[in-house]
Amino acid sequence: MVTGDLLSRARAGDGEAFRELAESHRRELQVHCYRMLGSFQDAEDALQETMLAAWQGIGGFTEERASLRTWLYKIATNRCLNVRRAASRRPAREWDMSQFKAPLPTPRDEAVWLQPFPDALLEGAVDGPRGPEARYEQTEAISLAFVTALQLLPPRQVAVLILRDVLGFHASEVAGMLEVTVESVNSALKRARASLQRRQQSAAGHQPPPAAGSPAEDAIVAMFARAWESADLDALVALLTDDVFIAMPPIPFGYEGRELVARYCASMFGAGRRFDIVPTRANGQPAFGAYLRVPAGIRYATGFYVLTLAGDRICAMTRFEASVLPWFGLPRSLPSR
Repeated sequence: MVTGDLLSRARAGDGEAFRELAESHRRELQVHCYRMLGSFQDAEDALQETMLAAWQGIGGFTEERASLRTWLYKIATNRCLNVRRAASRRPAREWDMSQFKAPLPTPRDEAVWLQPFPDALLEGAVDGPRGPEARYEQTEAISLAFVTALQLLPPRQVAVLILRDVLGFHASEVAGMLEVTVESVNSALKRARASLQRRQQSAAGHQPPPAAGSPAEDAIVAMFARAWESADLDALVALLTDDVFIAMPPIPFGYEGRELVARYCASMFGAGRRFDIVPTRANGQPAFGAYLRVPAGIRYATGFYVLTLAGDRICAMTRFEASVLPWFGLPRSLPSR
């Protein structure tokens, strides 16, 4: 069935025709919502709201004003802007520093709502159509560092930068989506680029990461896994850059520098604690679930880690709570060994 026929049927209230029309855009819209919001759960909610709003409004849609894809992006972007602007999205929380053992962490500016995105859901989404004005590769624009940086921008700047520099929409198209002037779009883009550039300067001295799934990446991950599971602190530290950091969302604190990260890992491996890890991928990066070994019985998950690589070293580790494991097909516990 040609798209025109599907569109006619969808306008007439045919739900199956609408699903067939919209389904081909679902994955890329989900990734778009994630880039905007930095939270896998919030992106899921925004995607569902987008599809519902599109179904309710399909009767008035006309391709004379915009393509179906552009129209869906308009709906999704504005749903995400509503979430970003909600003052009650993530209320401020006081953290009791006495819960942390030495070494004490230092404040970091990552968004407390930051969550990882499963690579399994990127298939067919990051290779979608891009406009000629796109500046970022789709894989780079899903990296944890990029998504983290986006969360620090004002809502409209985030939307403009993603629509223009990641997806390559024309300024006039973005103006139409946001119902603002082209001049406003260009101004917001200029400010967003400047802010993002300032944040990325700290990583300017790093080598680029090895290609995903390459022998070079596999070698680093294998060495890390051996060091982590054997609690070989020297081998682990040898893999770290001097300016490595550990972030721990939703806790707005972390450890920065090889010495502090080494002390943190030493405290984690203290009292003879040992971990098993199960590898996966998140945000186009190596990741793993960590499970605490016990003398006998079930091994329970203690966290989920995403590694950021620079050349043949690790320049960052981001630890998430074990509640994210099901998104990656990982269990909350492993059977006894």
